[in-house]
Amino acid sequence: MKQRRKIVVLGSTNTDMVIAGARIPVPGETVSGGKFLMNPGGKGANQAVAVARLSARRGVCTFVAKVGDDLFGRETAARLKREGIAARLVVDPAEPSGTALIMVDAKGQNVISVALGANGTLVPADIAPFAADVAQATVLLLQLETPVETVLAAAKAARAGGATVILNPAPARKLPRALYAQLDWITPNETEAEILTGVRVTDVASARRARDWFQARGVGHVLVTLGAKGVYCGDCDRIFPSRRVKAVDCVAAGDTFNGAFAVALAEGRDCADAIAFAQKAAAISVTRPGAQSSIPFRRELP
Repeated sequence: MKQRRKIVVLGSTNTDMVIAGARIPVPGETVSGGKFLMNPGGKGANQAVAVARLSARRGVCTFVAKVGDDLFGRETAARLKREGIAARLVVDPAEPSGTALIMVDAKGQNVISVALGANGTLVPADIAPFAADVAQATVLLLQLETPVETVLAAAKAARAGGATVILNPAPARKLPRALYAQLDWITPNETEAEILTGVRVTDVASARRARDWFQARGVGHVLVTLGAKGVYCGDCDRIFPSRRVKAVDCVAAGDTFNGAFAVALAEGRDCADAIAFAQKAAAISVTRPGAQSSIPFRRELP
């Protein structure tokens, strides 16, 4: 690991428009009585905020993204600065900033529809001015709400600089084999693991088959998050049980976990300790509403 710990997150930033109600409507149904909230979100931005809040010191995180020339984009820049994140934002004059529509039920389960906007136009040429940030990173954390070719370009640049590359493959999609070979870690949930590998992950045996599929394609290490069941670690070949809490909103639980896991790896922790650290953070996040608003600070972790 590099002595100067820097974590670069490349990904999406959205404004989340949330309705929290008793239940999520089925197609064709209208459900009244919900509460409306508008929150900052996007998997990349969520994970960047998690990195910033859960790091031992300020100034660890750099976030690379693309926004529209609009109010949401300008607010994103200001908000990241307040979080102590070094924002490397490309402005798209033609596309709006990303938005997401989210419905959350009384049990904290959610459905999400995302309009990518400028996130979808983040091309490899856009990140070229930030090559030094990527090359000097200790850890690069990636997701899939931006074009895959840009994710691959960033992964290659980070690996060339000696960084640890983590991909949270969400939302899951078919990936080029060349990308797998650049990944030190992949962190799908059980649904994403099934989409990518064809293996329905329900227990250690099935998770092991998914792990073997990823590793046969060049991935170094595999985690599969299993919601309330816990987290399967391919290195340990076991499931680490989840912490028991009363969930009210699971919107950013995975993003909190991934950001915390990246922080722990950058600090030199082994996989079991890194998972425990990330589970503590994620457990707190599900007890709070919202995406970034639910992400805890390091001082809050038990």
